[in-house]
Amino acid sequence: MSADLIIVGGGAAGFAAALEAAEAGASVLLLEKQPDTGGSSAMSGGCLAFAGTDMQQAQGIEDSDDLLASDLRELGGGEADDALIGAYVSNQLATYEWLKAHGQVFSPVLEASSGQSVPRVHTVDPADMVRLLAARCRATGRVELRTGASAKHLLREDGRVTGVAVLRDGVLSELHAPRGVLLASGGFSRNPELVHRFAPDCAGAVFIGGAGNVGDGLRMAWHLGADFRDMPYIKGTFGKHPTDEVNDHSCLAVYKGAIAINQDGHRFVDESLSYKLLGAACLKQPYGAAFQILDDPILRSGDNQVRILDFERRLEEGLFLQADTLEELARQIEVPPEALTQTVATYNAAVTAGEDLAFGRRHLVHNHGALVRIATAPFYAYPSTAAVYGTYCGLRVDARMQVIDVFGAPIAGLLAAGEVVGGLHGSAYMTGSALGKALIFGRIAARTALGNAGG
Repeated sequence: MSADLIIVGGGAAGFAAALEAAEAGASVLLLEKQPDTGGSSAMSGGCLAFAGTDMQQAQGIEDSDDLLASDLRELGGGEADDALIGAYVSNQLATYEWLKAHGQVFSPVLEASSGQSVPRVHTVDPADMVRLLAARCRATGRVELRTGASAKHLLREDGRVTGVAVLRDGVLSELHAPRGVLLASGGFSRNPELVHRFAPDCAGAVFIGGAGNVGDGLRMAWHLGADFRDMPYIKGTFGKHPTDEVNDHSCLAVYKGAIAINQDGHRFVDESLSYKLLGAACLKQPYGAAFQILDDPILRSGDNQVRILDFERRLEEGLFLQADTLEELARQIEVPPEALTQTVATYNAAVTAGEDLAFGRRHLVHNHGALVRIATAPFYAYPSTAAVYGTYCGLRVDARMQVIDVFGAPIAGLLAAGEVVGGLHGSAYMTGSALGKALIFGRIAARTALGNAGG
């Protein structure tokens, strides 16, 4: 069996690449080892980081490629690959328009979140988005999807990747693709061995992700000498309720004005930082846990269209603790009342004075939003820990999504996109850039494969 291009992984990156290739006239074989498609993409918060869109312009939000690139570089802490930032930024607006042209509908509300200087969270229902891309792929008549197909190793001829060995229904077969193989197989948050190897500091985190995210693609490329990027910077996302088994997503009231306190009742971090850095700080606190403390106006400022800001639904589900006074709230969460009241009083004074001497917080999130006091009853606490939703690191690729080996050379015929790729995020993470890079890099990888059949 053969096709022009084989894609391993049926999430956003895989389907975006498949659709891009099919619309260019190529035949595509898309392999997904799970019974259903979607992976971590379908489980995500549905946030996409786009800049300069018509939605932003209509709402008077000034954003640009330059500001997006600047935010990504700042967040990356000097560790992100500037070529990948350039690839993301130069293709992001076209991908937004491409999604719209294929019928994708975005929530009308734009939010600012982790790492964003202006509101650029364009929200979708992620599972519906993957289903939409899959339907568009089927409509081309050029994409064959095989579920329950587990890729085992890559095939090579004369140094070039030409296919993949696949186990399906107990039968191992070899599939070939003259245009090469694209790995869109996700990360490894479901593989305790790899997590322990690369992220031992996350041992206390909650692990959430697609059931198939065990690092298959990473290992297959590793076997051929692929290099890695960003492995030391795996971090959990702050804001996951420790005992909530219904909602997979974090709650980030801190980005609307809440503060984070530990079990002793003290703040421990600048709450405007990337939620990856907040997660790392949280895991260092007693019991690896914290509380987000907020008042009624902050709770009411949430957005039920954005999963990480959907406060009222979580209140209805009983996940927030509520009290008429800070002292009563402190007793409910078993924090010293005098410590909590003093912490809030000190923070409110800092907001009034315009200077947070304790941790240097200046904005609600990154460089956006004026700080607000926590002063209007009722008061709320949201128990929070860190959750590893994705590993945000992986294979080293160039700006054309060719996988690069440990000696700095492309592995002929092998491309990668989505969570299996490292290099874009560096030491921290912008909301929407993971789902964004899945789509953007998937499309780039497909174009590279079709334009370079000979290597």
